[in-house]
This record gives sequence, C-alpha cells and structure tokens, in this order.
Amino acid sequence: MARITTPLSDTQIKQAKPKEKEYSLNDGQGLALRIKPTGSKLWIFNYYQPFTKKRKNIGFGQYPDVSLASARKRRNEARQLVSENIDPLDHREQQSDIQRLALANTLEHIAKQWIDIKRSTVSEDHANKTWSSLELHIFPTLGKYPIDKLTAKKVIEQLSPIAAKGSLETIKRLCQRLNEIMIFAVNTGLIESNPLSGIGKAFKTPEKQHLATIKPEELPALMQTINRASIKRVTRNLIEWQLHTLTRPSEAAGARWDEIDIDKAVWVIPAERMKKRREHSIPLTTQALEILEQIKPISGHREYVFPSDRNPRTHINSQTANMALKRMGYENKLVAHGLRALGSTILNEHGFDYDLVEAALAHVDKNEVRAAYNRADYIKRRIPMMEWWSAHIEESTVKGFSSSKRTNTLKLVNG
Repeated sequence: MARITTPLSDTQIKQAKPKEKEYSLNDGQGLALRIKPTGSKLWIFNYYQPFTKKRKNIGFGQYPDVSLASARKRRNEARQLVSENIDPLDHREQQSDIQRLALANTLEHIAKQWIDIKRSTVSEDHANKTWSSLELHIFPTLGKYPIDKLTAKKVIEQLSPIAAKGSLETIKRLCQRLNEIMIFAVNTGLIESNPLSGIGKAFKTPEKQHLATIKPEELPALMQTINRASIKRVTRNLIEWQLHTLTRPSEAAGARWDEIDIDKAVWVIPAERMKKRREHSIPLTTQALEILEQIKPISGHREYVFPSDRNPRTHINSQTANMALKRMGYENKLVAHGLRALGSTILNEHGFDYDLVEAALAHVDKNEVRAAYNRADYIKRRIPMMEWWSAHIEESTVKGFSSSKRTNTLKLVNG
C-alpha cells in the first residue's frame, strides 16, 4: 500500500530545526523541503526524467524567499512539463538561454553598433533609409536572433517572400546590408566567419535600371513646362536650383542660407549632408544667384532656402521635385535625380573634362586627380563649366518659349 504523505504547513516549516545531517520534509507529489545543517531550507522537486525514466532533482529556491504556495505552484508546472515529456531542468536552461541571448549579441543589437559607425561615412538621409529597410524587412523576425546562430538558410527563408513579389532591388540592398553587418561582427570578434557571404546568389539579379531622364534636345521643352506649370514658387525655384547646381534632390532640398556665401558666389555643403560624407563646394553662377534673389523674400529670414509649406522651420521634402515633375507629365520620363544625368550627358557631349564633370556631380572616386578637383584650390577650374551650363539652361528656356510662340502663331493662322 502506497504511503500517504501529509502536506506541509507553514508552521511546520518555520519550526523545522537544522540537524547534524541534512534531512527532508516531504510535501507530496515530488516536492520536498531540504533542511541543511547550516539552517538553510531549500525546495527540491524530484521527478522521473522523460524517456530515460531516471530520477532527477530540480531546485525551486530557498525558503522563505520562495513560499510554500509558490513552491507548490512550481511543482505543478514541472509536473505538467513531465507529462508532456519535457524535462523541467532542460526547459529552465532553455528559457535562461533565451533570456540571456535576448540581452546579448542579437542581430538588431549588432546592427545598431554598425549603423552608428556607418553614419560617419554616409549622409544622414542614406543612413536613415538603410535603417528603415532593416526595421521593415529584417528585424521583425530576425532582430532578436543571436548573430552567431544566423545561417544562410534562415535569412534566405526570410527574404524569399520579398523576392517572390519581384522586389529584386530590395533583395539586393538587404543582402548587401546584412553582409556589412556580419563583416562588422567578424571584424569585432563576435563571430569567426560570415555565413551570409553568398546569400545574394540565391536570388535573381535585378536588371540594372537607370534613373529616368530626358534627352538633351528635350531640355527646352522641360524649361517651358517648368515655367508654365501650376506649381508653387518654392517648388519651381527648387527644381531650377537643383538643375543649375547639379545636386542630388536631398542636397538641394536641404540647402541652408548659412551654407551659402553670396559675396564669394559659392555654396559649401557640409560633409554630414553629402552622400559620401565629404564636403562639397559648388560655384554659384549668375543664374543660380538670381534664383536665390527670387526665393529670398520667402525664406531669407529663415534657416532653410526652400522651406516646407506645412512647417517653414524645416526644409521642403526631397520628394517634392519628383512629385511636381510627375504632375507636369514627366512620370516615368524624368525624375529629380535624372536632372543630374541630363547635365552630365550635355556637359560631356560638349567636350568638358570628364573629371571636372564628375567633381561637379560630387562623385567620389579613388582617382586622386578627380579627388583633387573637388578641393577648394581647384574649384575655380569648375567655374567656367558651371557658367556654360547655366547659360545653356537659360538659352534652352528662351528656345522653349520661342518654340511655344511659333506653335501658338501657327494655331491662330490655321484657325
């Protein structure tokens, strides 16, 4: 006949005194209180290990830190695990591992360290876009994953749905960014090697897509459209400013008055606003200075040259020019960034030094000669080219209106 164990009471536990040798007070169903010669009282649960059926003990803590009621609750939870063929001790260790890893070197944790360093080499806008893409596509499922446990298979499984949608350019960028993070982890001694080095080859290569732009001979029509478009003065000035200065949309939109020296006719964009984190100086032509005169009554008293309509204390959105061009009928024909490509094509076709053109576009190159053109000592060599470019835009504007007048005259005669 099985022995019946009388459950313990708090009074019995409190009155239990230490003996020369340790002994136990049984509460039943595997739970016991072990009394040490030192006087400490420890909760022990004895159970049969699943599958092996070997006896095993797991501690629940010390009394009175763990009360009788708490000990019984933990016993019941452990018994439930055993009934499901789960070893309570293994389960506890797994949970501890999960908690420890959650606070240790997860992908997101290491990525934060990586992006902090990367911010010193790229523009803030580029860094923010990079981080946003990781937050959107990677961190929700892999962010808490230990970086030393990441495998190519795991990451490919995560990226496959994105590839299935045909977003191959997104896949390409994510693979590049994940590899940079893993290389950072290798270089900082967190992992021995990069298991993601070849994941890009698991997906189709996206077709190279050039930013939409127009042909050089279409510049007069563009200038006519810009001048006749029903758009705000700030937006029109922004597009013209970007065209004359050959800057990127974000660089033009974020222009500040304190970056511009009107007396010296130069605009110096600080390194932190440039894509490659290198200061860029732009000679300002007569036409570019005229744009500033036009916008000055609107923003001369503010921080930014092209203020936001909703919040004048900040600058206009870098996508404003794109949206305006789209409304003008240039959707899929021309984007704001394509104005740079247009300028590059025209300048190169007219025989200007390729290195000077690249310097004007702020293209960073390992070519030391080209890099020299971007230094202040050489900026004067770019002045004649920029003056020609602004004059060409001005001439195209006149041509656009002349062509328009001829067309209107023909319509009147034919009518």
